[in-house]
Parts: sequence; C-alpha cells; structure tokens
Amino acid sequence: MTEKEQLMRGLSDAGCDAAACMVIGSLFEAGNTRELLRRMRLQRCALVDEMHRSQRKVDRMDYLIHTQEKRMK
Repeated sequence: MTEKEQLMRGLSDAGCDAAACMVIGSLFEAGNTRELLRRMRLQRCALVDEMHRSQRKVDRMDYLIHTQEKRMK
C-alpha cells in the first residue's frame, strides 16, 4: 500500500468525508505539507467538537436517568 493509500484509509477510518479526503489527498500529492496539516487539524477539531456534542447528550441522559431513579424511591 502506498503512502497516499495509507493516508486515505486513515482519513476514512477517522470519519473524514469523501470531500475532505479528496482535498487532503490532493495536498499530499502536491507536496503541500503545511496546508495538508492545517486541513488535517481542522478535521481533528471537527471530531473533537462531535465528541463534545456526544458527551453533552450522554450527560443529559445520565441526568434523566438519575431523575427517574429518584422518583422511584
């Protein structure tokens, strides 16, 4: 597997959409490392934001469970 194929697979495994993979792949081919890293960091930030949104949902669900458990006592 080539370096680009490994990169593309890794991006896909990390949840990057096809458009982001294409842009990053093109930057890799062009040797534009600075912009490639910037785009990868943007993708990482999006993943962290998604994780935080999910954590808020889990926290909310925990609160609702706790509230219902208190009602049952």
